[in-house]
Amino acid sequence: MNAEASVSTPPLPTGITLDDARLIDRLQRSLPLTQQPFADVAVELQTIEAQVIARLERLLKDGVLTRFGPLFQIERAGGQFILAALQVPEARFAEVTDQVNSLPEVAHNYRRDHALNMWFVVAAETPQAAQACCARIEALTGLPVHAFPKEREYFVGLYLPLLDQGAHTAPPLPATPTPVALTQFDRQLMAATQAGLPLVPRPYDAVAAQLGTTGERVRARLGELLAAGVVRRIAAVPNHYRLGYVANGMSVWDVADDQVDRLGQLIGSQPSVSHCYRRPRKAGVWRYNLFAMLHGHSRGEVLSQAEAVAALLGPACRAHEVLFSSAILKKTGLRLTPAQA
Repeated sequence: MNAEASVSTPPLPTGITLDDARLIDRLQRSLPLTQQPFADVAVELQTIEAQVIARLERLLKDGVLTRFGPLFQIERAGGQFILAALQVPEARFAEVTDQVNSLPEVAHNYRRDHALNMWFVVAAETPQAAQACCARIEALTGLPVHAFPKEREYFVGLYLPLLDQGAHTAPPLPATPTPVALTQFDRQLMAATQAGLPLVPRPYDAVAAQLGTTGERVRARLGELLAAGVVRRIAAVPNHYRLGYVANGMSVWDVADDQVDRLGQLIGSQPSVSHCYRRPRKAGVWRYNLFAMLHGHSRGEVLSQAEAVAALLGPACRAHEVLFSSAILKKTGLRLTPAQA
């Protein structure tokens, strides 16, 4: 991480140095499951372990990164993610935001430019708990919750590069045919790491000390959960806006039901798409069954990406919209409650 000025790079967002960008790009991919993973990353980036840790700590504190640690896919363990939306009166938006965000099951929450102006993700260890959370939100807010649970996942691999402009998504996960039964140790491990890994030279050993076990056991089990898809990856999650990706559009498509799976796989393979799912329609409220997240440095760039998606879908697509996010209201990821853990 030396001689920043001598290296030709794309323009970087204000406040982000070349060294920052290298670390952000590297840690969006993965953190090694080794005794001293930051030291291993430091060797790759030609710096020292202490600088990697200090830089990562600063990027998290400054909000350039929102999380760093294992990213859990609870559905691989029999749980459920539900994407849901509210139509919130403007006068109540701050109040409803606080009500929704107060629930630990709400992992993400975004304001979007649409009549349905609040979109959030509920993450829970069981479908029953996820549905109960949606009911709780209806009771708290007095507003109907429009739930769109995932019916099929075509691709998930968010990667927002600063330097590696040739790739925008990480490799997809291999399919896992059957859910993994979580052990009590798994739940303890997830609860200990869901807010992030300790920023110390031996983070897995630090987690092990909390759990009264060994670093070797923690690393081994995280490796097994990675292989099973319960952990998508151990990595940094960026704040889109701080990395210059100021236009983030949830593109939604009304695709013929007999073609949506074939076309969903095609759309999910496009480099501009970070997430792609099939979700249910809702009569009288929502006509769209294919969702694809697009990210760009401007709305024009995202709309161009949407035009490319439309061309691929062809006549099988009857209508579409792009719902741009205008604010991140919450972004924490899965949170198991103490009772669950």
